Amino acid sequence: MAQGHCYFGLQGDGFAREVIFNGAQSVGVCYGRIGDNLPNEQAVVGLYTSYGIKKMRIYDPNPATLNALATSPSIELILGVPNGNLQAIVADPFNAMTWIRQNVPSHPGVNIRYICVGNEVRPTDPAAPFVLPAMRNIHDALVSANNGIEPLIKVSTAVDGTLLGSSYPTSVGSFSDSSSSYINPIIQFLAEKRAPLLANVYPYFSYIGDPVNVDLGYALFTSPGVVVHDGVLGYQNLFDANLDAFYSALEKAGASNVQVVVSETGWPSDGGMAATIQNAATYYPNFINHAKNNGTPKRPARLIQGYLFAIFDENQKGPAETERHFGLFSPNMQPKYPISSF
Repeated sequence: MAQGHCYFGLQGDGFAREVIFNGAQSVGVCYGRIGDNLPNEQAVVGLYTSYGIKKMRIYDPNPATLNALATSPSIELILGVPNGNLQAIVADPFNAMTWIRQNVPSHPGVNIRYICVGNEVRPTDPAAPFVLPAMRNIHDALVSANNGIEPLIKVSTAVDGTLLGSSYPTSVGSFSDSSSSYINPIIQFLAEKRAPLLANVYPYFSYIGDPVNVDLGYALFTSPGVVVHDGVLGYQNLFDANLDAFYSALEKAGASNVQVVVSETGWPSDGGMAATIQNAATYYPNFINHAKNNGTPKRPARLIQGYLFAIFDENQKGPAETERHFGLFSPNMQPKYPISSF
């Protein structure tokens, strides 16, 4: 596999002026399309290729995106099933088979790694009762399309930190009483199928939720040493603490063998507290360098798999203004931070 390279050069003021990613093959970038000024899909796939980005997450089976990806099989894909489609997929297994037939074997050149059934569905959401049945139907449709053989494509769902009842210190991480009846059967399914849990992990939101007690450097990977001690484990950055809280919760749910893939992480460059170009230009390269070289304190031997959110600023996202400013690139495909390549 070709090696990308990207470096962050620091000027005398400590501000990151150039981004160069080097061999960051465990890191991908999410491609959202909630904007009215974004480039066409073929151009986007070309952008990924030109910067050596080897992993993409998309949130729906947009045919133009899948057609564009068919010419770039080196890009590994998380393919999303939107929350609004889950009920129909549960209503009739034939609908799941149709969804798979239209979006998987119909695009043989697309390198699909995971199918993400729903994104950040919470226990009280209308879609919640349909997540696990939809996961099962999608999985069974994949098996059927693969002549009855368990497929290499794994089926999962993406969750966020609101499902955790406790997360500090990391060792007490657990799913909340209100979410356990929802998430525990999903976790059991993942364990049975040897599939990972997808988790959206944002130190940014943890920081702005408690800026008095959470140091900005701890959130940006710039702390010079261990900040938080949790038994024999030491945490130098908030990302690892957030991720290990999920591992602690999985252990308490009897699923210590389930891996966590970070399906989103990022830092906004505008629109709210601590949302600056400088902070975003610090977070992204530091995360990449951390992920390509390290596991977490609880899982030190397992390199972090993560997806940066997102490739572009999306001007129709909301409601928070920060939601429009997570892009690595502006919609004109110019990097917001000087980028050489991944």
